[in-house]
Amino acid sequence: MSVSQVEKGVAQFLRSLKEKNSSVHTIKAYTTDLEEFSAFLGPAKWDDIDHVRIRGFLSHLYDKGLSKPSVARALAALRSLYKWLAREGFVEQNPAALVATPKLPKKLPRVPTMEELNTVMDAEMPEAASFPERDALIFELLYGCGIRNSELTGINLDDIRWSNEAILIRGKGKKERFVPFGDAAAVAAKVYLKKRQDILAERHKSTNALLINLRDVQRLTSRSVGRIVKKIAVARGLPADVHPHTLRHAFGTHLLEEGADLRAIQELLGHERLATTQRYTQLSTRHVLEVYDKTHPRAK
Repeated sequence: MSVSQVEKGVAQFLRSLKEKNSSVHTIKAYTTDLEEFSAFLGPAKWDDIDHVRIRGFLSHLYDKGLSKPSVARALAALRSLYKWLAREGFVEQNPAALVATPKLPKKLPRVPTMEELNTVMDAEMPEAASFPERDALIFELLYGCGIRNSELTGINLDDIRWSNEAILIRGKGKKERFVPFGDAAAVAAKVYLKKRQDILAERHKSTNALLINLRDVQRLTSRSVGRIVKKIAVARGLPADVHPHTLRHAFGTHLLEEGADLRAIQELLGHERLATTQRYTQLSTRHVLEVYDKTHPRAK
């Protein structure tokens, strides 16, 4: 069975993403969307595809029951594909650029207050914590450093610069940055590292990964971190929709509320564009409005 021009182009584009060290999540999502696009088109050639055909593909996705965010992601994948095709000389125009992005509701995540998070952080780990020393450190690093879940699980022992009170973080696209850690995180790390050393010695194992699981003493996965954060958050009275990224949002929002400069927050979070960081001004404004509604005598 012959491979169509579109299938071949999609495969080459996905290979280029891997060579550029694009995020694993991006590659996985683009693979799903673009393989669906290729299957929808069949044996078509690039010259056969116009914006009407692309709109037809998006309608096909809606018919399959996909949500607006999922369809918007598929369109973003197509735009990236066409940019690459143009650079490589396969096409002269980008029909995906003529297709409007589905309007998405502006939904801001609910961010726990400083008081709520300090209550979780300052209390003893609940019984739900299977490895209390490690789980306490997870919360300290996610909220105290504002790092992503994937960045957290990627930390190695030698990434911690104790003398500078900073951690080397590998972000999206393998971009590196240093993030500072405070006294609370340092204390939690030292307590955990002692326990970690005991476990490794007992099991006759060795690993450079900072965070390990108890089952096979290997690097902790992002999925496991998500389960740990949710379990402990719920046990401490936080909403069930709390996940690792919630703590990152809280980090940025609380810094802004306390007067931190937006550029500094951008650097700490590892955002490539300031526009991404500016989202936290929306979160902070919402918090201010909530405080006003609850406390000002003329608002009641």
